[in-house]
Amino acid sequence: MSVLKPVGNGAASRKYDLLTALGAMALASSPAEQRLVLRLILAITARYNWATDTLAVAQADLARMWSVDERTVKRVMAEFRAREWLKLKRASARGRVAEYGLGIDELLAASRPDWARVGRDFEARMNPQEGQAAVPQAEESKIVRFPASAPTEVPQGQVWPRLLTLLAAGDPATARAWMQGITEEGIVGGTLMLRTKGRYQANYLRTHLMGRLMGAARRLEPRVQAIEIGADDA
Repeated sequence: MSVLKPVGNGAASRKYDLLTALGAMALASSPAEQRLVLRLILAITARYNWATDTLAVAQADLARMWSVDERTVKRVMAEFRAREWLKLKRASARGRVAEYGLGIDELLAASRPDWARVGRDFEARMNPQEGQAAVPQAEESKIVRFPASAPTEVPQGQVWPRLLTLLAAGDPATARAWMQGITEEGIVGGTLMLRTKGRYQANYLRTHLMGRLMGAARRLEPRVQAIEIGADDA
């Protein structure tokens, strides 16, 4: 099973990663390939059941969704099956549409050449073992590893180490996936200044986890009225 299987703890972030990889692949491809990938992304976001790994939608519905005729839908679905981006689980029958599973491993393999376009942080997270092996030795000492357990000592006056410990206790999977390598630059005018290694990580934190960060920060440090997240490669 793929390490990025979008189920269980951290599933939301893995879904986001998979769709990001597909989007990057599409935008680096020819117009025809872009349309093909965009149609798959739309089918996934609109009709795919992540929990059961099932895409079950009528060809007429796909035709309307994709603004094409049903003959085009048949051709596109055949292409998805040929590439194993979709895998037939149950054939159609009278009164019942076909059911497909998502070929996650095949989609990851197809999009792999374009992961670096999103950022080194994204590429490393998508393939942690290779990402660590690819780091030059000179840079190894700069990487902040996620602690296996809560730190016994917190740097004087810093909020982030305590904040990370609190967040990791509540959701360790999300903390491991999205909160590694963050450094604190202090509190300026009530704003906690944080910095990540890459823009992709910073954008995800701002878009999806800011509410959680703020809630935890207010519990720990009344001085924090806002959080600003920058990135080293911005």
